[in-house]
Parts: sequence; structure tokens; C-alpha cells
Amino acid sequence: MRFRRSTVLVATLAVLASGCGVASRAQDADGGTAPGVGSNPPSGPVGPIPAGLEKFYEQKPDWERCGSNQQCATIEVPLDYKKPTGQTIELRARKVLAKDRGGRIGTLFINPGGPGASGQDFAAQVPMLFGSPLLRKFDIIGWDPRGVGESTPVKCLDTAQLDAMIAADGTPDTPAEVADVEKHAKAFAAACTQRAGALLSHVNTKDAARDIDVLRGIVGDSQLYYLGMSYGTYLGATYAELFPKNVGRLVLDGAVDPAITSQQMGMAQAKGFDKALDAFAEDCAQRSCKLGGSKNEVLAKVDKLIKDSDAHPLPGDGQRQVTQALVVLGMVYPLYLKEFWPRLEDAVVDGLAGNGSRLLALADEYTDRKPSGYSDNANEAQIAVNCSDRPDVTSIAQLQAEVPEYKAASPRFGEFIAWSSASCINWPVKPTDKPHPIKAAGSKPIMVLGTTRDPATPYEWAVGLAHQLENGVLVTRDGDGHTAYLSGNACVKNVVESYLVQGNTPAADIKC
Repeated sequence: MRFRRSTVLVATLAVLASGCGVASRAQDADGGTAPGVGSNPPSGPVGPIPAGLEKFYEQKPDWERCGSNQQCATIEVPLDYKKPTGQTIELRARKVLAKDRGGRIGTLFINPGGPGASGQDFAAQVPMLFGSPLLRKFDIIGWDPRGVGESTPVKCLDTAQLDAMIAADGTPDTPAEVADVEKHAKAFAAACTQRAGALLSHVNTKDAARDIDVLRGIVGDSQLYYLGMSYGTYLGATYAELFPKNVGRLVLDGAVDPAITSQQMGMAQAKGFDKALDAFAEDCAQRSCKLGGSKNEVLAKVDKLIKDSDAHPLPGDGQRQVTQALVVLGMVYPLYLKEFWPRLEDAVVDGLAGNGSRLLALADEYTDRKPSGYSDNANEAQIAVNCSDRPDVTSIAQLQAEVPEYKAASPRFGEFIAWSSASCINWPVKPTDKPHPIKAAGSKPIMVLGTTRDPATPYEWAVGLAHQLENGVLVTRDGDGHTAYLSGNACVKNVVESYLVQGNTPAADIKC
């Protein structure tokens, strides 16, 4: 299971804890009254339409009420942009209508990351999350990207098969364990090939970025307003590379560096989780932690739990054992959000006492595993997009040769992240791109946000992207957790909203 599944939806869980959740479509049907589609309607496509794509840019989706001040629609896009008259797929989108209809600026498109996270779910939460300037001045649209959720999805495995793959040994050290990892990788690739077919060749980020321009045209905005988080920054940067003249105001929060290789990315992320765990251990020790009175004592107990669970899985929910892989996922997940650190402490304490139920619950939240099964296809979509985007390991032998370098980068997490690459070894689709700097030459200023102790998208990635962009500005948040805008940092919030609403671009990089 690739840890690169970095989604800011976890950052919204502080809101969910207060009893506010993502409403389902069935729940939405009875909630509130949204203005009609005719309320301040868009004027239709603005600017040049790529040849052959007129019917997609000029379509008029049937926006139907799906919540208080919210509308949902299904949008048609080409499966293959090189064959616009061929097969089509669907994108499902949710719009939160601007409160100030007369002073509406345009549409702000949002992506929460992943790849594989639902933009629709994210949009349903923005009334509780975003600052009032954005809610007043923008229609806000979140959509499930191609291959994801309620859009035409990549679906490969049933619940039992996905359970087995996620729980498989993350640090195989015998030929039998290595063979088991390879077996899961082959079975996953074969299942995706059989069930997803031609879609697998067209879930890459470049095709998803072309979808954004269709969406921009449909709502009638001449330029794109966009807020992307985690993987959503790579999607936004790719859009800026493809359509630099269509860039209006882009915020890329928790940035991915497009110039680094998958291996460099994995090792940097392993270091990032180590850094975040160090911060947790130090914080824990300073507040009468149940795990020890010093950072080193806390970390020693964490390491003991990881090591012991390799040979002796913990009991979980009565049906599933908590393998070492699930123990690590259960530890990684709370590192995304500082408010979850007490949960991590309790889960490790219970694990050391032989009870894995808290760790399993955390791992299940990370992978969207519900009692009835997985709530979405995010795990499968994530692998499909990652394997399609850029070259990765091509054989078990290559992966084994790289493991020592990963372990040197991060003795605790490096090996897990290295072996998570196994999913791409037998992938039926060749990567569509390779690592390269994105300059977006000729674009308007693009804002890049980075958090100094972000475990999932290390700060240096934001620095790298901001410096690559011809017209990038870096906003640094000094803090813990994943991404910046939803962190509660007033400085970041003010800078982002002033830029998106008023177009105020900082003259130089800013530290918050």
C-alpha cells in the first residue's frame, strides 16, 4: 500500500469530530434549498476551444439540488483526448453556490489530493472549512477526477482481496514473503486489466488536467481559479504547464515536486514521516505521556511494536488480525493531523499490551475501510494514477536492490515505502510522463504552500515547485501536519484568501 495516498480529507476530521460529516446524496436530498440553475448563470465557454472538443466545452450540465445551497451534475469528457469522437466517460461534480450572487467572482475548483480522493466529498464540507471570503465570492466546485468515486471509476478488487493486499507483509525478508508480495501485485494488475480495461490508459494526471479545462469552459470562466492540496498540487501544476495562458489564480498547498523521481519521492516521504513521528514523541514526552518520559523512550516503544508485530500480528476486530503493515498504517495516519496525536498514543499503548483494535481502526480510517467494506475506490485509483504517471520499479530484483537506500534514508519507514512500489511492477500501462521541472511559462503568479514538518508532502517539495515555476511565490507555514490552508494558521488563511479573492500576490516569499 503506497503511503503516497496524501489527502487533506483527514484535515477535516476535526470538524467531523464535532458531529458534522460529509452528507451522502440521499441525506442531501432533503437538506436546504439551493437557488435555481438560472441564478446568475454562466455565459458559456470563454476563450479558444481546442479543435474537436467543442461539444464537451459547450455542454450544459443539468445541475440538480443535492444539499443546502449545493448542486450536483454529471459531465461528459473524452476517454482519450486524441480521439474526441470516440468513447466518453463521466465526471461527477458538486457545486457550492456563492453566497454573494451579485458579487460573484467566478468558480473556484478544488481538489483534495490522493490521487483517488473524492472532490465531491470535499466540496460538501467546504461550508464548514473554508473562510467566508471564499464562500461569499466563489461558486466552489469539487469533482471526482476520472477513475475516482462516482465518476467513471477504476474498480479492481472485492473487499476480501483488498484487505489481503493492504495487510500483506510490508517488509518481506524471506523468499516466501517476497513471493507473496509479488503474487498480490500480479493479481491486482490482472484484476484491474480485466475490470477497468481501456480506462487504465487514461487516468493519468495529464488527462485529468485536460478535464479541468473542460470544466472551466463549461462554467464560463476565462481563467482558472483553483485550490489543490497534496496530489492536487501536481494536478494543478500540470494544468498550468498545459494551459499557462488559462491560469488565473492557483493555490497549490502541500506541494508535490514534479522534478523528482518516484524513488526520491518515496525516500523523502519516509524521512517526512520520521520527522513527524519525532515531533509526536517529543510532544508526547512533554505532556506526561503513557509511552515514556523522553522522546527516545517513546520512539523505542514505537519501534518495539513495529518489530514485534512482524512475527506476531495483533488481534483486531474479531475477524481480522493486525499485521505489521496495518500497525504501520495505523501509526502513519495520525501523523497527518496533530489533533490525532493522542489517538496515536493510546493505540500504541494498547498495541504493546496485545490489543490491536485501535491501530486497526486508524488504519481503516486511512484506507476508507468501513464495517461493510471499503467506502470508495480511492486505494485502487491511487495506484492506477501513480503507476500511470511516472516510471517506477520494473522488477522485484530492482526493488530489492533499492531497499537498502530507503532504509538508510529512514530505518523506521523506508522499507515499507520501498515495498509499496511493488504494485506498479506488473502494471499493464506504460507511464505517460517522466519527472521534469514545471515552469508554466507565461502564466500569472501561482501560490505554493509548504508546511515545515509535513509528513506526507515534505516542505522541500514546495520549495522545489515554487522555484521551478516561472512565476511562483512560496508561502511557508512553520508547523506540524499535512497542508497549510486548513491548519488554523491565520497568516496562511489571510494570504490565501487575499490572493484568491482580491488578486493580491505577495511581492516575495512569505513565512507564517
